[in-house]
Amino acid sequence: MATICHSRRVLVEIPAPQPKISARMRRSYLEILSSRMAPSSPTSRNRNITSNSKRGQLLDPAIYRAWNSRSEDHSEKMEDNQAPLSNQQLVQLIRSLILVEQGQRSEPRAPTTDLKLLLEDLHLKKANVYRSIPYSRLGSNRDAHCYRKAYPHLVVFKVSCQEWGQLLLQNEEWESVLEHALVAGRYTSELPQWETSNHNLVREQCYNMLAAHSITALQHYCPEPSKARELLRRFKIALVHSQLFSSCVQELERILGEAQMSSINTH
Repeated sequence: MATICHSRRVLVEIPAPQPKISARMRRSYLEILSSRMAPSSPTSRNRNITSNSKRGQLLDPAIYRAWNSRSEDHSEKMEDNQAPLSNQQLVQLIRSLILVEQGQRSEPRAPTTDLKLLLEDLHLKKANVYRSIPYSRLGSNRDAHCYRKAYPHLVVFKVSCQEWGQLLLQNEEWESVLEHALVAGRYTSELPQWETSNHNLVREQCYNMLAAHSITALQHYCPEPSKARELLRRFKIALVHSQLFSSCVQELERILGEAQMSSINTH
């Protein structure tokens, strides 16, 4: 028996026409590039930041904080993305800041140096020389091996003697120069005596610098007879450690002789 298929018509409901959706027109590459290169106004930047912060509040608090800090850092980097200053511009900026600070001061202060701090620093560096020497060795602790351990600290001590003396000379603090030379000379005499004579050159260099500083100070400064006699006594003690201070002794004797001749002529 043959199967007879009857075609049935199905009524299909035709939907109503949908409103036309306005599609976003694609921009060209030049328009996108020009919009990115155009500087954005601070109001629009702030508006974007606030909108991003509102959008991030819907996330997890930890993720929101990390995302918010990252966006703020990015905005700061965008604002600070400027050409770096050259060395000359940095020097001019620092000089201008110093001049502004000096101009804001009500009373200009004279350059003064705390001699006590300079001598304490020198004493500390002398102690560092002894700390660097290994005392656990079975042999002598004044040989070449110990000298190599202490040599960097000896150089630091010598440089400090030179720099502090020059600083006092530049400030024209003549009494402090003489006091520094005497105390630094005593610290120099307390440095280790090495077995090799060439290793003691640092001591001689320190004595030479301190004597030169003292002579320069005595050429610009004429102490009173009482102070001159006290300085002469102390420089004679320093003469025991190094004969380089003999010129200082002669200069003080000359100052005392001139003071005595002037007192005799006045009477």
